[in-house]
Amino acid sequence: MRVSTDSFTNNFNYQIGQLESQQTILQAETTTGLKVTLPEDNPGVMDQVLNLQGEASTNNQYQNNISQVQASANTASNAINSLQTIVEKAGEIATEAGGVTSSSQLASYATQVSQLLQQALQLGNTQDANGNYIFGGTDTANPPFSATTDSSGNVTGVTYNGNTSLAETEVAPGLTVSAQNAGENNTGSGASGVFADSRTGADVFSHLISLQQDLQSGNTSAISSTDTPNLTKDEDNVVTQVSANGVLQSTLQAAGNTAQQNATNFDSEMSNDTNANLAQTITQLDQTQTAFQAALQSGAMVMQLSLMEFLP
Repeated sequence: MRVSTDSFTNNFNYQIGQLESQQTILQAETTTGLKVTLPEDNPGVMDQVLNLQGEASTNNQYQNNISQVQASANTASNAINSLQTIVEKAGEIATEAGGVTSSSQLASYATQVSQLLQQALQLGNTQDANGNYIFGGTDTANPPFSATTDSSGNVTGVTYNGNTSLAETEVAPGLTVSAQNAGENNTGSGASGVFADSRTGADVFSHLISLQQDLQSGNTSAISSTDTPNLTKDEDNVVTQVSANGVLQSTLQAAGNTAQQNATNFDSEMSNDTNANLAQTITQLDQTQTAFQAALQSGAMVMQLSLMEFLP
């Protein structure tokens, strides 16, 4: 049966067009290294890639959150550890002073406690790298502690200006943490206070002021019976804060490791979905180009034979 010239030509043009299109796609893959660049290239794969990109973006936000919280947690850790040293030193002074009768020695101890008070105040108003006060609860813009002094410059009282609320930051799906701290909490509930907490009896500033005044007045009985036990409460409270900060940092480390692994997995999955297998692509391109050349040659021969039918 004779095939009409028009029918052959149409089929030939269709086949040539298909081969040219395939060549264009394969050449683009070898040039970019990607097998999917536009939604129409492979709608199913592109949909999966877009979902992965969304998950990767969320994971990247977790990583940023973790870094920010870790920075504040490290700042808090340094401050709390320094506070622990101060309270321990004050406890040593109180223990030693309990049996001292020398007024000059007691005065020397009082001077040391005064210095410890000033250091504790500086720690209470610690700021992180972004200038946020870390011991004022959610009030991070203002110094949480302010002091009143007598005519001699001795601290006679310390006021807490912060609050007991803590802002939470999400660092993993369903996991929120806070690097903020309540400097003081005498409400009996909520976040524990670092410097003072009615539930533990801790009150660093008040107890240091009492110790300083008892040293100045030579009231060694009060130092032994009241100041020393109170400073022990402060020590215990600070140790609890050190432990809590350690738990926070361990949680952040674990969350950071998970987020980093997730980031690697997302990159790998997206690469598998979008990256071309260059060796395979080049082979397919060679095969397509060969088929294209063969089709042109065959078409030319057939067209020539068909033309001869019309010659006299």
